[in-house]
Amino acid sequence: MLSDKKNNKKQILIVCPHPRNVAPGQRLKYEQYINNWEENGYNVCIKSFMTMRLWNIVYKKGFIFEKVFWTIYGYIQRISLLFKLKKYDVVYIFLWVTPFGGTLFERIFCKLSKKVIYDIDDLVYHKDHKSEANSFMSILKGRYKPIYLMSKSDHVITCTPHLDSFVRQFNNNTTDISSTINTDTYIPVNKYSNDNTIVIGWSGSHSTSKYIHLIKNVLINISKKYQIKIHIIGDTKFKLEELDNIVVIPWSEETEVSELQKFDIGIYPLPNEEWVLGKSGLKALQYMALGIPTVAAAIGANFRVIENGVSGILVEKNKDWEKALISYIEDPNLRKAHGLAARKRVEEYYSVKANKIKYLEILDKLSK
Repeated sequence: MLSDKKNNKKQILIVCPHPRNVAPGQRLKYEQYINNWEENGYNVCIKSFMTMRLWNIVYKKGFIFEKVFWTIYGYIQRISLLFKLKKYDVVYIFLWVTPFGGTLFERIFCKLSKKVIYDIDDLVYHKDHKSEANSFMSILKGRYKPIYLMSKSDHVITCTPHLDSFVRQFNNNTTDISSTINTDTYIPVNKYSNDNTIVIGWSGSHSTSKYIHLIKNVLINISKKYQIKIHIIGDTKFKLEELDNIVVIPWSEETEVSELQKFDIGIYPLPNEEWVLGKSGLKALQYMALGIPTVAAAIGANFRVIENGVSGILVEKNKDWEKALISYIEDPNLRKAHGLAARKRVEEYYSVKANKIKYLEILDKLSK
């Protein structure tokens, strides 16, 4: 185990794109484990590229001059960090060191750092990875940065079998750790009753809400047959003109769990694209941790997250979506059986408690 000598703590530097507690890719991966690392003998220093102000505007259209200013500021902060790298036992890089251009900063960081852990979430090296709000800037993104970091890091943490297999072309020192859930915070409250209007829910961002349109006709058909509500968390501009039973809820860290707890059924539609193979099934895991039965696209990591017909339902075609949703709407006992099994599955395989030792083992090994 790690040394618990207060005056002999190992030093970890986390180099990440976003401020703490705002981005799902960080919040539901390594950020949940920082307190555990500190309890086990590590001092953790976090240096994000974005300030909170840049985070608040980066995915919005416009604000060009302000985005440029805060981006330059981010680069200045990265340059100043170069002179401090050698004092850290491990440098933990999430996604990239800097967002644009070639691999210069990544090369320098790898050269000057004692040990490097690279944590990659999604297929960020893929050509389809871009923001609609900054489509021009997406052209400037350094697509080769992740590949370089995969090959030069001492250890790589991935999040899906597909991504892990890809990384192993460049580095055999990998660990596949899915996005995980803090089951002490995600507490099931579902009564599994049809006494009230059934809520079908989805949670995500403006960039992924477009996937709901994949099952638009399904939601329209079901809304004609049953008294339901559709809750959308995260994209406040989302709407389907044909439906008036949609409730749009802004995301906030403080209300996220309580809003998710209102769901009777969770949905997780995805397109059949390579980009999807980098997703760890996070939405499904959030629903499942709360004992919410989930209908999800049969693709990628969803196959390992959900036991089809046991802890949720995996579907491919629209007719299967409709059939699955109707079965849950009509049968509260089925919702309960799948919801309880889902909660148990998250506790055993996808909870913070079940995965914290994996991170510690990697840190222990590299910081010796």
